[in-house]
This record gives sequence, C-alpha cells and structure tokens, in this order.
Amino acid sequence: MVLVGCHVSIAGSIDLAVGRALDAGCDTFQIFSRNPRGWRAKDLDPGIVDTFRAAVSASGLGPIVDHMPYLPNPASPDAEIYEKSVAALAGELRRCALLEIPYLVTHLGHHRGAGTDAGQERVIAAVNRAFSEAGESGVMLLLENTAGEKNSVGTTVADLRRIMDGIDAKERVGICFDTCHAFAAGYDLRTPEGVDAVFAELDDRIDLSRLRVVHLNDCKGDLGSGLDRHEHIGLGSIGEEGFRHILHHSAVRSLPLICETPVDERRGDAGNIAKVRELAGA
Repeated sequence: MVLVGCHVSIAGSIDLAVGRALDAGCDTFQIFSRNPRGWRAKDLDPGIVDTFRAAVSASGLGPIVDHMPYLPNPASPDAEIYEKSVAALAGELRRCALLEIPYLVTHLGHHRGAGTDAGQERVIAAVNRAFSEAGESGVMLLLENTAGEKNSVGTTVADLRRIMDGIDAKERVGICFDTCHAFAAGYDLRTPEGVDAVFAELDDRIDLSRLRVVHLNDCKGDLGSGLDRHEHIGLGSIGEEGFRHILHHSAVRSLPLICETPVDERRGDAGNIAKVRELAGA
C-alpha cells in the first residue's frame, strides 16, 4: 500500500500536529514549522522540540515534511525581499534539523519580470547561501515544480534540472513533484502514457532517486492553464482515472504522498486520504 498523509496544523503547539495527523489517518504528514504568513519566526522552545520528536517517534509516522512559508521569494529581483528570503530558507533548514525533519519543501518563487534565467540564477545563489549559513544538517531541500503562472520559476523538469545543476551541494537537494502544478503547467496526467512520460522525463533529466515527496493534488484548472488551484482527489481535471494511473506507477508507490487538498462540505483530509488508498488499491 501507499504511504499517504496530508498537511496538518500546528495551532497551539507544533507537537500537537502529530495527534492531528493520527486522527486524519495519516502514514506521513507535512507541516509549517511556524506562522506561514509572516517573516518573523519565534525560536523553537527546546522542551517543545523534545516533545515533538518524542511524539513522532511514538506515532510511527514518517517521514515528516516541512514546507517553507508563503512570503519568501528566492527568485525576487528586489534586494530586500531576496535577503529576507535567503535568511528565511537558512532559518527553516536549521529548524528542520532541530526537529529531526528530513525534508524541507520550497517553492522557487517568481522573477517579477526580470526573466526566467535571472530568476533561476537568483534561486541557485539563494540555495547555495542558505546551505552555507545553515551549516551541515542532514536536511534535504526539495524543489517543488510550479504551475506555470506568470513569472514563475521552476515550471518544467528542464527548469528544475538547470537549478539543481547550479547548486554546489547537490547531495542536499531533491524534488517534490506536485501533480496539480504539473497538470496546470501542461503535463497530462490523465492517461497511463502521460504519467509514464512525465516520470520518464524526471528520470532522464534528474534521476528518480532525487524524487523524494509527491504533493498529491487534483487541479481546478484545465491542462496547461497555469492555474494553481488545488481540488479534492478525483474531483478535478485530473480525475480518478488519472490518479489511479499515478498511484500505480512504480516511481510513486514507495514515496510519501502529501495531500494539500481543500477541506469543505464535500470532503476533508481523512476523506482524501481514504480516496487515495481506494484508488491505489483498485
């Protein structure tokens, strides 16, 4: 069976996320280690760190995934935003090390009209600086593919490869593949041929050993729409058949699958996790 979970809240205290993940039926889960909508982050309390690590160990859940907050933009041409983004990335790598979280997922940002090449070069420099400032940690930074929205950096597999090529500590970098983003960027995941093609390209250009986490999300937009809007598993444009093909692909079966899907009157986190298991077993 697959290893599936969702993004869970840390409201109240970061260690409470573990119980919430268990309640949702997770095998693995993702968090923000702090408020994702601000620049400042309070230092982690050592006691809370110990409690979180003990709770994870007792739960049997894993691997745990941390996600960068929303504001950092490592592709930004704005000097102030860029410097704050580098500092945030280095800080989050350090927080993951303290929490013993092996994976940190980062969006690659937007070049704000400076051009794709310039944006990619800034991302490369930002990652190299953040690794240097954070020091050795054992945390792998996962670059997440984007949906192809205006000025985005890292939309295609070739884009991801170019960025990875520029990073000095290549052993510290991997890929988080987002199904909604890939579909919105023009990768057709509705058929076996389409699913085979995208994972073959990942293997050819990057190597599937670098693929460490999948963000499993359906898409509200059409193929190639550039619309980063997540939908419940099977209820969007990729559909149940598409996810059945994805979930039966050998590249995916052993990876942690994180649902970043809506919570509404139609379905919650537990419902999407159950749907993933149903499609993976069908």
